[in-house]
Amino acid sequence: MEELTRLIREDMKPALGVTEPGAIAFAAARAKAETEGEVLRVDVALNSGMYKNAYTCGIPGSDAYGNLQAAALGVVAADPAKGLESLDGITDADNEAAAKMVRDGRVHVALDHMGSEITIDATVCTETDTCSVHIRGTHTHIQWIEKNGEIVFGEKTEQQEESEEAETPVIHRYTLRQILEYVKQVPAKEISFIREAFSMNIELLEEGIHSKKTTIGPMLLRANDGKIISEDARKTAQLMCNGAIEARVLGLSSPAMSITGSGAHGIIATMPLFAYYEVNYEVIDDDILLRATALSYLITMYIKEYSGRLSAFCGCGIAAGTGMACGLGYLRGASEAQQTMIIQNMASGLTGMICDGGNQGCAMKGMVAVDAAFRSVDMAMQNVCIDAIHGINGRTPEDTMRNMGRIASPGMVKTEEVIVDIMKNK
Repeated sequence: MEELTRLIREDMKPALGVTEPGAIAFAAARAKAETEGEVLRVDVALNSGMYKNAYTCGIPGSDAYGNLQAAALGVVAADPAKGLESLDGITDADNEAAAKMVRDGRVHVALDHMGSEITIDATVCTETDTCSVHIRGTHTHIQWIEKNGEIVFGEKTEQQEESEEAETPVIHRYTLRQILEYVKQVPAKEISFIREAFSMNIELLEEGIHSKKTTIGPMLLRANDGKIISEDARKTAQLMCNGAIEARVLGLSSPAMSITGSGAHGIIATMPLFAYYEVNYEVIDDDILLRATALSYLITMYIKEYSGRLSAFCGCGIAAGTGMACGLGYLRGASEAQQTMIIQNMASGLTGMICDGGNQGCAMKGMVAVDAAFRSVDMAMQNVCIDAIHGINGRTPEDTMRNMGRIASPGMVKTEEVIVDIMKNK
């Protein structure tokens, strides 16, 4: 198996609802699993990106929002064995029990520090035990567990975290040219697992279209002549992409296929490509769709490794939107030079879009990203782009993608502080 195939396979994961509440619930549930007796108190400390992203987003199976309810549900009903789908199957009784914990002041969630790298420290105190679960780097990566003052899993070493951050990410060892060569040459059978993303995200879209909670998905359906697939590729892409994103952020019961730890990234990276393929299926082979999606995923990862998993800029629109734009270019036969133009056009147009947490506004940002991607590809296919001399564009596509990520981290750390302050004081 190719290294890049393995990278995609390991990064693709089902995620129920917005991944941040799922990760908070997972951490609390894992701590609870190490304890006995009645839960007296739950304390969770988060980095700013995690805190912000879960602050007002919907929780699967619940009408409630946010960090406190997610943490409470983690100890009441979440199943840590399910990872990011830990909240699957919660009931009305579970929701009420969690809400009561919150009302009784037994759940506390704090902003620990400003930063784009994921940190979750969840502590559960019972009548007999105190257990803390410490997550670092990705949404479900437990670095160590401490119970009653003793480390019972992993190792508490800050030096290990620093060395991991300093190591060059696998994706950054490749150039755009090498990624394109991989995409063209990898056996279609080797990346056939990508099809699961399409089917999973379509189920989420369909639930959103029929839900009483959603408004954007039904509007986009009407704009697409009442059809999920019309003859208009852009309108179909807007519906498939942003109808699914809205369903996800409102906490509906179907999972999304995530990439780089985000369901919305996974949706944007795939659904517009699937829409374009469905409208043009007579001239585009299925294996071309798989290759285009692999390219979309890898470009998304490339940018995200610079920006950090959770930052002050909208990785869904900027990173996944750029990946998706490159995928669209692949479906349309873009050359390597034109792929570089697509990246430069996207960098010049979308970089700087803020992330103000997982909420219904993500669908609005997704609509902007889809429009920008279609426009960027249209321009590039006519050899029109924002030249490398302008703005944050670099001399190479790799430089441009690095610059896009740097705008977020370290560039927008202060922006993150302002966003969190606004959200806390509304």
